[in-house]
Amino acid sequence: MLSLLDIDPAAAAPIWRQIEEGMRRLVASGALPVGSAVPSVRELARELRVNPATVSKAYQGLTAAGALEVRRGEGTFVAERPAGTLAEERRRLLAERARSYVEAARSMGVAEPDAIAAISEAWREITDADDGGNT
Repeated sequence: MLSLLDIDPAAAAPIWRQIEEGMRRLVASGALPVGSAVPSVRELARELRVNPATVSKAYQGLTAAGALEVRRGEGTFVAERPAGTLAEERRRLLAERARSYVEAARSMGVAEPDAIAAISEAWREITDADDGGNT
């Protein structure tokens, strides 16, 4: 499941930030449900092939933000949060990605209608693939 974390060592964002944002996406999407255990720092560091201190920094940020909770002797878990908080987190993550897309499109000189058309086409392609082409 956490193999869904998208870590790119060549990206501008630090790896700990990529881990943090990836975990936020997994929680917001429900892929990591409330109360579920997350891998230990060492396990995730080994899986992602990064330094444990990097994972620890991401977990500390997520714990401080209330997304994760540490239970002594048990491990680290997805924290219970009000449903509105998860919806707000999804909106925030989507807005961040939308801004990045708009910045990329504008930097290439793409007009708004063409950028929106590209999103619609990608949506159809992904939806069709998810449906096995049975739409």
